[in-house]
Amino acid sequence: MDRRTRIAGIAALDQPVRADLYAVLADRDGWVGRDEAAEAAGVPRSVAAFHLDKLVEAGLDETRFERPPGRTGPGAGRPAKKYRRAEAEVAVSLPDRRYDLAGALLADAVAESEQNGRPVAAALANAAKATGRELGASLRSTPTIEALEQLGYEPHEREGDVVLANCPFHALAERHRTLVCGMNLDLLTGLTEGLESDEAMVPRLEPAEGMCCVRLRGSTRGLADQR
Repeated sequence: MDRRTRIAGIAALDQPVRADLYAVLADRDGWVGRDEAAEAAGVPRSVAAFHLDKLVEAGLDETRFERPPGRTGPGAGRPAKKYRRAEAEVAVSLPDRRYDLAGALLADAVAESEQNGRPVAAALANAAKATGRELGASLRSTPTIEALEQLGYEPHEREGDVVLANCPFHALAERHRTLVCGMNLDLLTGLTEGLESDEAMVPRLEPAEGMCCVRLRGSTRGLADQR
C-alpha cells in the first residue's frame, strides 16, 4: 500500500462502530456473517453491513460469499456475505519508515549466511540489491521521483542531483550506521537499475546532517516534468 492508502486504512477505525466491528472480526477465528457481527457489536444489521463494507474498502477486512452449511443447489438461498480481518498489515509512521523492509532484508541475509557461509554484510548487500532491482522492475513505468516517494524517501532535486530528506531506516541507521547505510545504498542502486530510466542516476554514499545517507548523482533534468 502507498502511504495515502495506509493512512486511509488507519483513519477508517476512527469511527466507533467501525472500530468495534473490526475488534469483533479480530476476536473471531474464521469468517463472520453480518448478523453475527451486528449482534456482537450491538448495532442493527444494516448498520453493521455498511461499516463492514467500509472496512473492506479501506483494506482492513476481506470478504467472500458462502452458502449455509448443508444447503446446496436450487432453493438453497442466496450465498451469505462473510467477513474476516485482512491478512495484510497496515502501519503508518510520520516521517515514513520501512522497518519491515529492513527486517526482511536482514533476515534474508542471515539465512543466506548460515546456508552458504557468506559474511552477513556481503549477503545483505546481495539481498538489498536484488530486492531493489525487483522493486525497480515493478515500478518501471513510474518516474524516478515517484518511485522513491513510494518507498518512503522524500526526494528533492538539487543542482542536478536528487537528495533524500527522509531515511526510511532512520532508527536502525542511528544504531548501526555502516551496516544500514550500506544496505540503503545497495537497495537504491538496485532500484535505479531495475527502473531502467533514461535519467542517469547513480546512488552515492554521501551522509549529510538531517538527510538520508544516500544522494543520487546525475542529471535529473525533466524528472519533475514527468510527474
